[in-house]
Amino acid sequence: MSKKTWIKAVVVLIVLLLSVTVYLGISIWTFSWNNQLVKADAAVVLGAAAWNDEPSPVLRERINHAIWLYENGYINKIIFTGGKGTGDKYAESEVAREYALKNGVSRGDILIETKSTITEENLRYAHEIASEYGLKTFTIVSDPLHMKRAIVIANNMGMEAYSSPTQTSAYQTLGSKVPFFLRELIYYAGYLISQPFR
Repeated sequence: MSKKTWIKAVVVLIVLLLSVTVYLGISIWTFSWNNQLVKADAAVVLGAAAWNDEPSPVLRERINHAIWLYENGYINKIIFTGGKGTGDKYAESEVAREYALKNGVSRGDILIETKSTITEENLRYAHEIASEYGLKTFTIVSDPLHMKRAIVIANNMGMEAYSSPTQTSAYQTLGSKVPFFLRELIYYAGYLISQPFR
């Protein structure tokens, strides 16, 4: 292969990678406000950090949105996800459950899993618990920029899942949105690349 041909191939590859990156970025951004308010058996609230026995602002807004769905009849139950961080006394899902109980959700309508540490585990363990209770349709709750990847993962697991992002995300400023968006772009691309090998 000549040097000229080699340079041309590299340029084509770079353009292709940039095009795919832009496409994925647009996909994440445009999907972020796709709020499917449909009747589902349960909301699956994806985990976020807990600060001791209190939810972080990110987790709190996810819980609040799930409570809103519950109070307005869109879901019958809430499944909180998230395990313990290093050195934490409580799992994220345990903190979320206590917050929801204090805000009027019936204990019998709350399910939790306490093992997950990443989005894929959040959904897998929630799906396992849901199967035990005969729950078949799900509204996924997380921050807007997290929704595209979460829904794709849920669908690939065979879940009938609908998107309902938080309407009051803690990620409001450009300084907080951009790092979150870039992280999601990397994670989403990584998930798609690894999917054929799973």
